[in-house]
Amino acid sequence: MKKLINSPDEVVTDALAGIAAAHPGLSVDTKARVITRAAQTRIGKVALVSGGGSGHEPLHGGFVGTGMLDAACPGEVFTSPVPDQMLAAAKAVDGGAGVVFIVKNYTGDVLNFRMAAEFAEEEGISVQTVLVDDDVAVQDSTWTAGRRGTGATLLVEKMAGAAAEFGGSLAEVAATGRRVNAASRSFAVALTSCTTPAAGRPGFDLPEDEIEVGVGIHGEPGRSREKIRPARQIVADAMAAILDDQPLDPGEEVIALVNGLGGTPLLELYIVFGEVASVLAARGVRIARSLVGNYVTSLDMAGVSITLCRADEELLTLWDAPVNTPALRWGV
Repeated sequence: MKKLINSPDEVVTDALAGIAAAHPGLSVDTKARVITRAAQTRIGKVALVSGGGSGHEPLHGGFVGTGMLDAACPGEVFTSPVPDQMLAAAKAVDGGAGVVFIVKNYTGDVLNFRMAAEFAEEEGISVQTVLVDDDVAVQDSTWTAGRRGTGATLLVEKMAGAAAEFGGSLAEVAATGRRVNAASRSFAVALTSCTTPAAGRPGFDLPEDEIEVGVGIHGEPGRSREKIRPARQIVADAMAAILDDQPLDPGEEVIALVNGLGGTPLLELYIVFGEVASVLAARGVRIARSLVGNYVTSLDMAGVSITLCRADEELLTLWDAPVNTPALRWGV
């Protein structure tokens, strides 16, 4: 294993120290493992809190800032944060209007955020939860009951965050997040496994001429293991899975995210996006907004996920709203 780390046991702590040094607009509590905006939450504004295992950067800490999250809770690599972290985050950013928890549908995250919500309610903080389960590849995977939460997490955090900045109520902000999740579908393909610092070796063996189709962001098995083939064919299969699950009619618009899993060059991601655009154009579907890059990753895994969100004027307004975070920034 070759990694730029000091010790496998200190990876998250050291990374948090680096985040604190790099981004003065954030407040990083390395002991409690909570990342918040440096500025206090505006009184009367709904606060957004998310989190999950480390190793998916820039998700979630990289999305803390104006227009997105108010706080993020990083766990150990691929391990859920604990309820105490989530409660501390909620208490730190509650502006009196309540807190929305945005939770990827993985068993540990779901259980711990549920417990944290109960603790927060006991302390007088109103909480609503948005569950992200956009992955169409498999049902009831190794890590979860039901569909996994993957690339759409970014879309939910962005648009729910905008709704909160616009002054939406707790119920309205949560409803926006749920609406974005319901409008989104994702599918991922891995070219390699990833290597966790603690394990020091790839999470699974994948021969040079094979790919894992429908993989999860922790390296979980997908639908099948298949031979490598041209990007055009891989994208066609991934798009078929997405569009079979949520058909799009000619004239509809989408927000399209082509997301690298951590080890994929932008050169290849743009090739994938071009193929996504071709498939949608052939169906008469317009890409209203696009995003290409590494946003919801799996350490050093080479691969790509595709997320489509059915969009309308309201969602596009929320998407276009100003955002200023370490990983996403426009309109400011």
